Amino acid sequence: MIQPIMLSTITETSLDFCIESDMRDPRLHPMPLGSVVSISRRCPGKIEPNDDSSMVIRTSSGAIVMAVADGVGGCPLGYKASAIAVHCIAEMVGASDPDADLRPAILDGIEKANTEILDLGVGAATTLSVVEIVEGRVRAYTVGDSMTMIVGQRGSLKWKSTSHSPVGYAIESGMLDEAAAMTHDDRHVVSNLVGSKTMHIEVGPSRQLAARDRVILASDGLFDNLHLSEVVAAMKSGKPIGCMQKLVQIASQRMSGNEEQLPGKPDDLTILLYAR
Repeated sequence: MIQPIMLSTITETSLDFCIESDMRDPRLHPMPLGSVVSISRRCPGKIEPNDDSSMVIRTSSGAIVMAVADGVGGCPLGYKASAIAVHCIAEMVGASDPDADLRPAILDGIEKANTEILDLGVGAATTLSVVEIVEGRVRAYTVGDSMTMIVGQRGSLKWKSTSHSPVGYAIESGMLDEAAAMTHDDRHVVSNLVGSKTMHIEVGPSRQLAARDRVILASDGLFDNLHLSEVVAAMKSGKPIGCMQKLVQIASQRMSGNEEQLPGKPDDLTILLYAR
């Protein structure tokens, strides 16, 4: 279920968590500049908990921090690992000076999550994608294959994170195209995880957002079912809630397996969409 809570340590800082959620409809979070739309739902037909978790923070200074974590389903307690990851980010951001640079707090949160997940001692792990938006500038932090994208109003893909996987690196190097990647035998192999002794954090560049730019973070329930061009087309214009509904509709159709010649992989689905 969605668990909106107020962080008591910092005045007027608010959080919204999605932990083990199975949402029917997207939720709108108004922000000082723009809005965030979120959804997190369990894989169709799945009995076990949703392994995805997400979080949206609005600090008293107007900064926004968003995170999507995709617990590794083949490992024990994937849902708990993803929940630990987003809670650790919230804890470190909440304990920091709201006017200070958020980068140290986010990095500390990821490191703390890695330690806590390793301490579970059961082999649990999760991917993690975090975005900070401060005074119109955006920066992404990536561990694993939960992707972040920045899309312009005319449908230009301004930036995307690199998936930490053999297939992701092959796409980035030009050795593999996107269509082939979506049916590749190793497409589910992830080479970097929170909950690993070899975890590393990729920090993206700080970029200025233009008017009507949009930022999306999502688990592979989205990107294993839609081509990047389809994601861009769905989110480039229109009201954010309508864009989210398009993405969810297409992903759900693909997961049903009723569309021949198109990718389809049933999975938990979590998406955060920021629109100015």
